[in-house]
Amino acid sequence: MKRRYQIEQQREVNEFRQLATNQNPNIQMALPLTEIVGLLQQGVGHLLREAGLALRGLVMEEEVRQVAGERHQQHAERRAHRWGKEDGYCVIDGQKVPIQRTRLRTKEKREQRLGSYELFQRSGPLEQGVWDKIVRGLSTRNHGAVVKDFSTAYGIEKSAVSENFIEASREKVKQLMERPLGELRLCALLIDGTPFKDRQMMVALGIGCDGRKTVLGLREGATENATVVGALLSDLLERGLDFSTPRLYVLDGSKALHTAVRRHAGESAFLQRCQVHKKRNVVDHLPEEHKADVRRKCKMPILWPTMRMPSVRSSCCITN
Repeated sequence: MKRRYQIEQQREVNEFRQLATNQNPNIQMALPLTEIVGLLQQGVGHLLREAGLALRGLVMEEEVRQVAGERHQQHAERRAHRWGKEDGYCVIDGQKVPIQRTRLRTKEKREQRLGSYELFQRSGPLEQGVWDKIVRGLSTRNHGAVVKDFSTAYGIEKSAVSENFIEASREKVKQLMERPLGELRLCALLIDGTPFKDRQMMVALGIGCDGRKTVLGLREGATENATVVGALLSDLLERGLDFSTPRLYVLDGSKALHTAVRRHAGESAFLQRCQVHKKRNVVDHLPEEHKADVRRKCKMPILWPTMRMPSVRSSCCITN
């Protein structure tokens, strides 16, 4: 649920977009050639970033002119008055850059938000930039030194980067858990639990007819029980997954998984015991000196089914 200030921010952004669509004013930016040459000496990227920062200031001033009119002139449709300037910031390339903005006051003596300023402050690009870099191996400690393009930039310290990464991850998980599944053509579904600290995370992975793997959903539980698995499958059903379509379900030996799948898919489910889990269960009962040899033998009937190894087949064969 959005808070009041978030609703007001979105309203001002929408009004600014409507103003830009209806009025469509022209904005011109003049840069002295000497300044351009100086910026180019530090690279074209530096020139574009500084020009983009200056352009943001011009856009905000144009919105102020549309709302409050020209300075020292009568304006019949004036909705607010200028009220000095204030230091603020905007988000550019995943970092907060200081910028000055004009403050406005309405006739009721209330603060008039600038839709353009609220738009330039949106944290979405910042969080997305942080998320992309962190998942590719950049540490929070080194993030600031790598991405800092403005000498006055801030908001790229370790603590701020961690907060942005958490927010971006929360949004990614929300998108994953709410994504519709009705258009997916799946030939197989893998369901398994993996321990995370003292909890059990149940994950459903779909394999499409083209071989592409898709994470469908996940559920957190204390153990790998039928209630948690049933809630996971019920969520997939609500998001459009058709359980009446015949497909292969690869599971471990858990009775909870078998029960939940049968309850949702019925006779349309072709259950297959996961070979990795079966091999792991066999090897865990052996002394350490025999584990490597048995692992090798357990692979042979799978990789070379034509080989005549009845003793290995009888001990390591994986059935439904």
